[in-house]
Amino acid sequence: MSQQELPHTFKLLTIWLLVGLVGLVVFLGFKAWERERVASRFQLAGETVVLTRADDGHFHWPGRVGDVEVDFLVDTGATATALPQSLAERAGLKPLGAVRTQTAAGAVQGFVARADVSLDGGVRAERLTVTVLPTLGAPLLGMDVLGRLHFTQKPGELRIEPQP
Repeated sequence: MSQQELPHTFKLLTIWLLVGLVGLVVFLGFKAWERERVASRFQLAGETVVLTRADDGHFHWPGRVGDVEVDFLVDTGATATALPQSLAERAGLKPLGAVRTQTAAGAVQGFVARADVSLDGGVRAERLTVTVLPTLGAPLLGMDVLGRLHFTQKPGELRIEPQP
């Protein structure tokens, strides 16, 4: 290797390091922006929970099933809270019995279980009977929980308050 090649090699190495560093900064910046956007969908104003409509057109309410963190999709058209089977298994839920239910995708076989559900903002439902479905894409928060609350909706926002 000649003395002239060494500076060229260092130049290329420096360029690649800078490109990698810029890429890392852009990636980390995007992740921080994404985290902030998700966090801004949930706000607590006193005892009132304010949910902002997500990019998918739905309202999401962060919470937990047992000790497992979840992002519930608020579904005012669902009678009962429903969980994907993979989530139920992670939360250690035990089947209490088989159930066949009608979903938007058609009839589905699953099981019922009991779960302790807690939602950010202090809403809790202990030993809630939930429907567990093997092909469900996301946990659905149904009227069995939402019906205990007072909620109002305006464009892009859902406000939830405890019943008086």
